[in-house]
Amino acid sequence: MRRSALTVLAGLLAFAPSLPASAQTQKVVFALNWFPVGDHAAYWVALEKGYYRERGLEVELQNSKGSGDSIAKVDTGRADIGLADAAVVIPAVGRGAKVKVVGVVFDKTPLNIWVWKGSPIKSPKDLEGKTLAAPPGDAQRQLFPAFAKINGIDPAKVKWVSIEPAAKIVTLAEKRADAVADYTTGLPFYEKAMGKGAAVMMPWADYGFDMYSMSIIASEKTMKGRPKLLRDFLEASYRGWRDVMENPKTALEIFKKRVPEIDLSIIEPNMLMGLQLMKTERYARNGIGWIDKAKMCQSVELINANMEIPRKVGCEEVFSTDFLPRIELPKTMRPS
Repeated sequence: MRRSALTVLAGLLAFAPSLPASAQTQKVVFALNWFPVGDHAAYWVALEKGYYRERGLEVELQNSKGSGDSIAKVDTGRADIGLADAAVVIPAVGRGAKVKVVGVVFDKTPLNIWVWKGSPIKSPKDLEGKTLAAPPGDAQRQLFPAFAKINGIDPAKVKWVSIEPAAKIVTLAEKRADAVADYTTGLPFYEKAMGKGAAVMMPWADYGFDMYSMSIIASEKTMKGRPKLLRDFLEASYRGWRDVMENPKTALEIFKKRVPEIDLSIIEPNMLMGLQLMKTERYARNGIGWIDKAKMCQSVELINANMEIPRKVGCEEVFSTDFLPRIELPKTMRPS
């Protein structure tokens, strides 16, 4: 029986067609905007569940030091696809970067500044004369001129301190700076270091700066030369996001398995805060990652009007919906 079975198998293999080139595995370097936090769980879920592999993609996730860093990697070909804040992508295009937003992650912006409770910094104007810390490539630091203009801050009166991405929390906790620029979703990290209720956020959306934020970007080279790969990557990634939304506990188990160094007591609330930024009518109507042209154009105008960039950026220059799949927002995530 064994010999017979092997004979049949050998016969089948002899007549099996060789894999077409398109079915062969293609390597994809995906530049995260940061070190692994809850914002990134979906990509490890997609890896673990084989969503990339099903599409013939061998995906490598790389850390970066902020959106400016991940944009540079994609623009120079060191990464094929990346994560970056749209608010940093727009001025980068104005400076000549050949990249576009091809899918949104956070539909609401988490841009924010953290201070200690009891700090004299009660409003954006109070930042004058204070020290503000962030890495040079950080989204908030790059966009601060626009935030400052909207809020009447003299940027020359704010002193920036350059730090490593992982040093944000300790910099504020040890009061090496008066304030730190970081996403609202970082709350669990700050509370662990500073104590519950000790860290106070200043969400930019509350001070006239509401625009698109965390997004998936690709280079012109990838869009033109590897369109199918890009579509497949987006579909697999948003399936990962769907799974995170449907079963956060399982997603966290996978994330911990893939990245053992993460602290789930922090990452869990961090990830759940990120999901709240995706619980929107836009995603309910159009699917996860949808790019709304009106909101994107509004974001572009906000940058054009408030930042010094070499030229005005056209709305159509910064985004494309040509590669977006439709992955439905789970019912549990639909706004009531």
